[in-house]
Amino acid sequence: MYDCLPTNGVLGTALIPMAVVCMVANVLLLFPDMNYRYLIEHHVTKEAVWCCGIWASGFLVLVAVRGFASHADQKGCCYFRAQMLCKFGYTCLALLAAGFCFMVSGTGLVLGPLCLHNGTEGLKWERPLKRVKHGEKLYLYEPDRWASACEEPRGVVLWNVVLFSILMAASGLQLIFCAVHLLTTILGVICGPCFSKNKVFPA
Repeated sequence: MYDCLPTNGVLGTALIPMAVVCMVANVLLLFPDMNYRYLIEHHVTKEAVWCCGIWASGFLVLVAVRGFASHADQKGCCYFRAQMLCKFGYTCLALLAAGFCFMVSGTGLVLGPLCLHNGTEGLKWERPLKRVKHGEKLYLYEPDRWASACEEPRGVVLWNVVLFSILMAASGLQLIFCAVHLLTTILGVICGPCFSKNKVFPA
């Protein structure tokens, strides 16, 4: 096949470290203060427990990369378009997975961590930094509130902010890369084998 746009290999290669980053970040979110006790006692935010960084932006994206980073060994226009349609399906899977992780991570970032908070009713496990009133300033813009918001786990606010931000950034990049790959795949289906040859690493 003829090579006019050899981008798929670069995109496939780039998605792998992003998927690994998402998986590691989500695992760390499950263990605030590097302590497994909070997970066992259900004192970890539900957005972290859903593990979308592990199974969505992690495992499903890796499966999709394996699918669309494959060589079309046989020649012929029909076979090429069939391969492109398969890659289209895998790319859509990666887009949906990365998009879900992006939204869940953004929600976890905005709502703030679940922690032991000393409120009007005494010590209680809740999300003290969650916005209660419409128009209330988001806690992310008031870092002076972070240290006093939670009694435990230690430093959980910064822990959540950093890790959910990493998840959002990595899954957001996955969305961009998958959108580019989707465009090249659609053009490949329309234009045929003269448009693109998948120069990819063997997955």
